[in-house]
Amino acid sequence: MTTSTQTEGYPTLIRDLEAEHQALRQIVECLRTEHWDRLTPADGWAIRDQVQHLARFDELGALAVTQPGRFAEERDTIAASVDRFLADEITRAAATPPLELEGWWLSAAASLVEALSGVEETARLPWFGPPMSARSFASARLMEAWAHGEDIARTLGVDRAATDRLRHVAHLGVLTRRWSYINRGLTPPDCDIRVELAAPSGDRWTWGPEAAAQRISGTAVGFALVVTQRASVAQAALHIVGDDAHEWMDLAQCFAGPPTRRG
Repeated sequence: MTTSTQTEGYPTLIRDLEAEHQALRQIVECLRTEHWDRLTPADGWAIRDQVQHLARFDELGALAVTQPGRFAEERDTIAASVDRFLADEITRAAATPPLELEGWWLSAAASLVEALSGVEETARLPWFGPPMSARSFASARLMEAWAHGEDIARTLGVDRAATDRLRHVAHLGVLTRRWSYINRGLTPPDCDIRVELAAPSGDRWTWGPEAAAQRISGTAVGFALVVTQRASVAQAALHIVGDDAHEWMDLAQCFAGPPTRRG
């Protein structure tokens, strides 16, 4: 049994990102025409909106890597009117034929992987929150593919087997603890929290000092669902000790953008 606080090397992370795309591709390619308009657990979002969202932001992700100045211009335009941007995106998704949406996402995902493969893992990349290293950026895009894939799979009643690619999602969830507070205009508490998770493979993943009084434990799947706001703490069956640990899980948001709450 392995205990670890780190993810694997950067090339492995890029391969895992590509594998996460492939796992979702297998689901999307089996969609029938009537499936695309089914509403997912994300409020107001149909499957077509989920795929369009991934296509748009994988495309923007590749742009952030290859043309950071141009990306910054697009980001600032979006930030100037987020509500209008979201409304336009939904309108675009509704007007785009399913096969075109699928092709757009697959092309954008491939471009993203190619772009990230060509930079050092420590390279600083612009995004919608603070700049990130290429490693964190790749983890964030993998997290998005997994989370939106979860929405699509639930809508279709598809039972997805969990994989140890969740290690990247869990690691990102831990790294974004402070962000979850700052994004809400709150001051993060200055305390250690121990996180212990059971991996799908049976390994044990840990973060934080072993002697920390405040603790979170459970499955990697459960933790990933909470930090991506796909499940509550109770639904994920996490065991939490300490007020600050409880508060973190209530606020947890491992993705960029305005603060949101599950459910």
